[in-house]
Amino acid sequence: MIQRLISILSLVLSMYFAYKYRYRVINAFLGRRMLRKVAVMAAMQIPFVRDKILGSVFQSNRTQESY
Repeated sequence: MIQRLISILSLVLSMYFAYKYRYRVINAFLGRRMLRKVAVMAAMQIPFVRDKILGSVFQSNRTQESY
């Protein structure tokens, strides 16, 4: 019973600190080149994300063409 309580308390505390320092955790994670590549490859497998990114990259800007 005590072990279960300690486990639940540890889980709650770790989730709290992960949320509180989420941007530091993300920056530390994406600061590693290999992990960043894996994250980008995983994100590009999601159709909505892929279409949104590629749409903004290859979007033609009509105002620049008129110069």
